[in-house]
Amino acid sequence: TMKKTVVLGVSGGIAAFKAAQLTSNLIKKGYDVEVIMTQNATEFITPLTFESLTKHNVMVSTFEKVADRSVKHISIAHRADIFVLVPATANVIAKIVHGLADDMLTTTFLAADCPKVICPAMNTGMYENPVTQKNLEAAKALGYELVEPEVGYLACGDTGKGKLADITHIEECICRILETTGLLRGKRVLVTAGPTREALDPVRFISNHSSGKMGYEIARAARDMGADVTLISGPVQLNVPHGVRVVQVVSAQDMFEAVQQEYADCDIIIKAAAVGDYRAQKTEENKIKKQGEFLEITFVKNPDILAWLGEHRVSNQIICGFAMETEHLLEHAAEKLNRKNCDMIVANNLHEQGAGFQGDTNVVTLLQKNHTETLDLMSKYEVGVEILTRLAALSKERGEA
Repeated sequence: TMKKTVVLGVSGGIAAFKAAQLTSNLIKKGYDVEVIMTQNATEFITPLTFESLTKHNVMVSTFEKVADRSVKHISIAHRADIFVLVPATANVIAKIVHGLADDMLTTTFLAADCPKVICPAMNTGMYENPVTQKNLEAAKALGYELVEPEVGYLACGDTGKGKLADITHIEECICRILETTGLLRGKRVLVTAGPTREALDPVRFISNHSSGKMGYEIARAARDMGADVTLISGPVQLNVPHGVRVVQVVSAQDMFEAVQQEYADCDIIIKAAAVGDYRAQKTEENKIKKQGEFLEITFVKNPDILAWLGEHRVSNQIICGFAMETEHLLEHAAEKLNRKNCDMIVANNLHEQGAGFQGDTNVVTLLQKNHTETLDLMSKYEVGVEILTRLAALSKERGEA
């Protein structure tokens, strides 16, 4: 098999010296590494350091004389399996999210069509400046992966957030993306995410605390793994992942209808939404006026989307549900797995530290018919990759069976 190519873009910050260790580690793992530096980066560390490690010329200027006369930044952009900016200074982040391409690094970055990872490192003041934060948000919306900087003692003497993430952490991120790329190529994945809102009257609704983060991160991970992704989303405050098709819904009934519309040609369906179990029997046409000490509203059951999918599954479809519980987690989840005829249930307990609504991390247990495993605390994106890796394997098995 061809070696995978990691392109490292090194920009001018003191953390540039750490990129040399990262380069060495990646080469030991068997990857081909190409390094592109900004002119400023060469003031911190010499190109020769990287050339000695990679056995390739390091590119700095777009106008360098190259032996083979190929349009160098385009040929490297084509070969890149992943593009990592390490360290990414405030300046280089500002340039790439606005599409500026005024040197070899930014030109190649703009031309590359592969997963992209940004590892910011800078002074705390620069990192926390609203304009940098806005640029980092923009980078996420463009589909780039961020390896958050850490809090620590910085070269300038300040202590705060802005220190380059641990090299091993960056390495894990690179390996995870390279190892899972293409795992879902040619597959259609449907994800539901977020809460639903059940209207009581034109002013009020009943809902839940779901932020939609888990479902959105699964959609992002599926996209990065090569799938064609459709995301059916309840009302959330999140950026739509780049390259993912989104269907916006409000109520459980809306979500049910959207799922019915979309499910038939999907290979893998993941129901990560927190769907309201009940809705008001009658939605009042006018605002319910304040009256007496008690207000009684009769609720009726909403359709059970997961159960419907289990009953209507199309050949070889893989269906994964979520179980959010506050007690007896595994018994409830195991029972749900059987009753709803699905292939996997992702169970998480609201009371577990690091799990549940709103947060960026999760602790989950994956239940299959004859296999149960609990994952460590990890980011919701990483949880998404773990879930999808297993569902991809199930899908392959079923296709071959």
